[in-house]
Amino acid sequence: MSGGLGLSKVIRVRYEKGILKPLEPIELEEGEEAQVIVMKTGKDSIARKFYGIAKRHKPGLSRDELLKIIEEIENEDIRGF
Repeated sequence: MSGGLGLSKVIRVRYEKGILKPLEPIELEEGEEAQVIVMKTGKDSIARKFYGIAKRHKPGLSRDELLKIIEEIENEDIRGF
């Protein structure tokens, strides 16, 4: 993920004693920073439900595409609604 290319990857993590621990290898160099979007993966989580609904409307939707949509929603100014 180095080089400032803006690459992203969805990985699973486990929360233990105040720390998010990756459950798979990540491509970060020591001291490198990254942004994290936390989505609970329990069967009743809103994120999982949203993903299921989105997949029904767009069957080919990937997790990365969903994360981009969520990021756009979070950054959207919706005060005019």
